[in-house]
Amino acid sequence: MAEQTKTVTFKVKRQDGPEGTPYYETFELPYRPNMNVISALMEVRRNPVNNEGKETTPVNWDMNCLEEVCGACSMVINGKPRQSCTALVDQLEQPIVLEPMSTFPVVRDLQVDRSRMFDSLKKVKAWIPIDGTYDLGPGPRMPEKKRQWAYELSKCMTCGVCLEACPNVNSKSDFIGPAPLSQVRLFNAHPTGEMNKSERLEEIMGDGGLANCGNSQNCVQSCPKGIPLTTSIAALNRDTTVQMFRNFFGSDQG
Repeated sequence: MAEQTKTVTFKVKRQDGPEGTPYYETFELPYRPNMNVISALMEVRRNPVNNEGKETTPVNWDMNCLEEVCGACSMVINGKPRQSCTALVDQLEQPIVLEPMSTFPVVRDLQVDRSRMFDSLKKVKAWIPIDGTYDLGPGPRMPEKKRQWAYELSKCMTCGVCLEACPNVNSKSDFIGPAPLSQVRLFNAHPTGEMNKSERLEEIMGDGGLANCGNSQNCVQSCPKGIPLTTSIAALNRDTTVQMFRNFFGSDQG
């Protein structure tokens, strides 16, 4: 009697377009050692046949680096938002349920539109302004102690997992979420970025900013890079309080 081949079952939440009706489709694939969710989706794309033996359309999802650096392959796996490139099949309970992040509008299947997050980064000026594109020479040095924690914040890959995990980020709220807030702290700490510090702080002092954080701490627990997001939020609470007093007394001193 031939030995039965081990298989892996995936239940994928699908949607044919932004206005489409969501539905689930199940796929059964041959098991391979060290298989991750991305490799399984690649197999479905190569041979899009569901567990009923019917040919269907390939599942749509985002991916790029495949090594947890770009943040593109975020999705909800067995109820938890995470990166599908590092989600190993051997560590997941079956059937493995794949769903798009609900915080963002669905484009198709597991692919979502994360414009909300990128728009928030624009609001808080999450960049370092420079005067021209020519060689300006070495920039100002950052103290080693500050550089160490700033490096931890710079690991953010804009994956959106922390926004998906946060109960205060939803379609009824303007809250920009933990990732853009942490970027405010990062760029305010930079010797050159500090010139826009007050602008960034005032942006998060209004609607959708710090006041909308409920301190659930889901963000720091779900972040794939272990970024101390709640520490950043606590530090920003202090900074915005100082900024509020400066605004009240008309002081622009650092």
